[in-house]
Amino acid sequence: MKSIIFDLDGTLWDSRQTIAEAWTEAIQHHIPDHSGFTKEDIGNLMGLQIPVIAEKLFPDETLERRKQLMDACAVVDQKLIRQKGGKLFDHLEATLKLLAKQHDLYIVSNCEDGYIEAFYEAHGLESYFKDYENPGRTGLSKGENILLVMERNSIDQAVYVGDTQGDLDAARHAGIPFIFASYGFGTPEDYDEKITTFKELVKLMDTK
Repeated sequence: MKSIIFDLDGTLWDSRQTIAEAWTEAIQHHIPDHSGFTKEDIGNLMGLQIPVIAEKLFPDETLERRKQLMDACAVVDQKLIRQKGGKLFDHLEATLKLLAKQHDLYIVSNCEDGYIEAFYEAHGLESYFKDYENPGRTGLSKGENILLVMERNSIDQAVYVGDTQGDLDAARHAGIPFIFASYGFGTPEDYDEKITTFKELVKLMDTK
């Protein structure tokens, strides 16, 4: 398995607190009496595509209004993430450095355009990854974006590392094994391998 494709939230880092602060600022600018968001609120939305999140957060708003509000959230959260970053999971950079010696690393996440770039900028990790994709750029599902990255980089074998049911579904759609990051936010119904800490991935990939 030369190639490893990663989910971002709940797999590489925890950005919930930064996003909660950013979205609260953005929404209260547009809806002054809104109570804002907590880290737990954001955690319940991790792994979902932006239109689904918008429907959950603003069920009574029109599609156009939902898009306006989510676009406002994206502007503020990318600005704040670039400034504050998120909480990297333990031993993340050291593990990426080891993995990158023998594997090509990629990110496919259900996020808006610019979010992965903000992650890179906040923590200086861009050099470890060969490519990335998200529905904010392509309009595709996570599974379709995995296939797109594989096609674009001539990948015939890969694994996907993630933490949610949506990540499992995406890996199955792409026809590649799924490694469950059990320290993350989700509880997928199935997986091919499981890691309880990020650094366990080095030993696991040595057997692949």
